[in-house]
Order: sequence, then C-alpha cells, then structure tokens
Amino acid sequence: MARAISTGDKGAALRRIKRWHTLVWAVFAGCILAMPLASWRGAHGTAAWLGLLVFAEVLVLALNHWRCPLTRLAAKYTDDRRANFDIYLPLWLARNNQRIFGALYVLALGYALLAWLRDGT
Repeated sequence: MARAISTGDKGAALRRIKRWHTLVWAVFAGCILAMPLASWRGAHGTAAWLGLLVFAEVLVLALNHWRCPLTRLAAKYTDDRRANFDIYLPLWLARNNQRIFGALYVLALGYALLAWLRDGT
C-alpha cells in the first residue's frame, strides 16, 4: 500500500525539484548567452555544440507541449500554479522566459551563422 506524502515531505520534494529546474535553466540560459561570445572569438565548433544542446532542450519542450517535464513533476507537490512555482526565478522572468530566451537563442544562432560565414570556416 502506498504511503501518503506528508506536507513536509512535499515541501522538501518541491524544493529539490525547484533547485534542479533552476540549475537546468541556468545551464541552457548560459549556453544561449555563450553562443555569440564563442562565435565572436572564432570558436565556431563550440558555438555549434552549444546551439545543438539548446536545440535538444527545445525538442524536449516541444514534445511536452512547451512545458518542462520538471514542471509536471513539481505540480504533484503543490497546488500553486504561479509561473515560478517550479523554479527559483523572479515571477516576471518565469512568465516571459520562453519569449526572452527564445528570441535570444534565435539572435545567437543568427550571429553564430554570420560570424561563421564571415570567417569563411
């Protein structure tokens, strides 16, 4: 028989998920921000790998109806549904995360492509 999860256990589980979600978000946000820097420095291979890593995350989001799988997991532990219930981000950023970082990703890809073409590599 399954045991009921206490409120304290739920809070601890939610905090763990929020930490992991924030860490994963930081890695992908960092990749997006690092892409143009890598391209600027001529490290086109690095920029390409960063872009592919982010693209893999985009596929995961697309396959999950544009929601992170960690969001679904976190929802099991709380009734809160604010945009940042599942991640340690300010509410305004959590609400606009995909718009902001989607645009930055497209711009970073564009810059990486232009830098690659410029360098003739």
